[in-house]
Amino acid sequence: MAQDPWARLLGEVRAALGGGEDGTELQVTGVRGSLPSHLPVEDTAIACAGAALLAAADLQARRGGPVARIARLDRGHVAAAFRSEAYVRLNGAAAGAGFAPLSRFWRTSDGWVRTHGNYPWHREALLRALGTSEDPDQVAAAVADRSALEVEDLVVGAGGVAAAVRTQAQWRAGPAGQAVAAAGLVEGGRLGDAPPRRRALLGAAPGALVPAAEIKVLDLTRVIAGPVATRYLAALGADVLRLDPPHRPELPHAYDGLLGKRSALLDLDTDAGRLEELLGAADVLVHGYRPHALDRFGLSPGALAERHPGLVVVSLSAWGGTGPWGGRRGFDSIVQAASGIAVAESADGDRPGAMPCQLLDHGTGYLCAAAALRGLADQAIAGGTQVRELSLARTAHWLLGSAAAGLASAPGGRAAGDADWLTTLGSAEGPVTVVRPLGQLDERELAWPSPLTRYGGDPPGWG
Repeated sequence: MAQDPWARLLGEVRAALGGGEDGTELQVTGVRGSLPSHLPVEDTAIACAGAALLAAADLQARRGGPVARIARLDRGHVAAAFRSEAYVRLNGAAAGAGFAPLSRFWRTSDGWVRTHGNYPWHREALLRALGTSEDPDQVAAAVADRSALEVEDLVVGAGGVAAAVRTQAQWRAGPAGQAVAAAGLVEGGRLGDAPPRRRALLGAAPGALVPAAEIKVLDLTRVIAGPVATRYLAALGADVLRLDPPHRPELPHAYDGLLGKRSALLDLDTDAGRLEELLGAADVLVHGYRPHALDRFGLSPGALAERHPGLVVVSLSAWGGTGPWGGRRGFDSIVQAASGIAVAESADGDRPGAMPCQLLDHGTGYLCAAAALRGLADQAIAGGTQVRELSLARTAHWLLGSAAAGLASAPGGRAAGDADWLTTLGSAEGPVTVVRPLGQLDERELAWPSPLTRYGGDPPGWG
């Protein structure tokens, strides 16, 4: 009997994560085709989410909790979860931000370029680079007379976010693509010889589905990928504290990234001491800053291993920590454009296309959650400071490689109704409807802690 494509991909993920126990079987239900695409998007999504769910089951068993024999994912639920930002409702009205008018593809003199202007500071950089107002017609005119690479260089040089649309071959021929190709899906390992932490060895309540109970996670992420990782850890029982800089506020009604967490504002430039206190009590740090951006705060892996031995550190970036684009800003849509995905998803062979979900964000988010869970298990066994590094571009490389290896895409199918995967939580602003957390372990479903916190509404401390 032929192996399901997701099972092959799951095997690759688990190998990249360093293995794990095989005491839990993953079962996938539902109708194939919930995420129709030219690329194997649906099977990749299942593999990423499945890796996180199995890593949770493994950690639960290693902590002396009940051993889950069966883990389940439904294809329709996976499709909804990987588009979760589109389902958020506040008091029944849509609350997702979506893409801003200047976050789109633009035709250039020789092809296409993708820009990102959701955040005000990125939008201002884009307009400054092009010398235009926010009028899309003016932006289009300024871009049309330039090459895609010229626009990319101008915008990036001004501190903005843009990428020329490349084919997969063009991306891999350049030094940035080559650096990504040379990296592993999950990089990192053990630093130092810190002993196993006692809290990571303690079990949860018998029969409870809280594999990460009492684990403290410091969350320095935003947008989608990082928040997906940390919200999943929260659904698994972790105590998650998200920190944001007060001078760079999140987009309004960012409930999808706050699920299960407390949210506080902290200026690292003026209160680095408070951050040290929080790190001293944390078990896991997940951050989404560009490589080396946090080094000045003493948050490089080596410095953390010295000051906070035994910590699990998961870092997420757009392009990875090596190569000429290592310090460049990026988002899912930008990586799709640069890596060849937008060309592969084109409907007409001319205008670039997009995947049916932001797979790079969501998929890498679940991979980060799996890496944190595996890091906790490894720390509990072997000690040390466990460091893991992931990037959207490396996930894109893996996806495109899977397509080139012959993994089939998913044609349109018929999924269960979206309402089957939604839940409503209380908040200070009213009822908020969101997608339920993915997966079951032995028929026990995950759930978001309620009520929802208000963005920046909690003190910067552990409960």
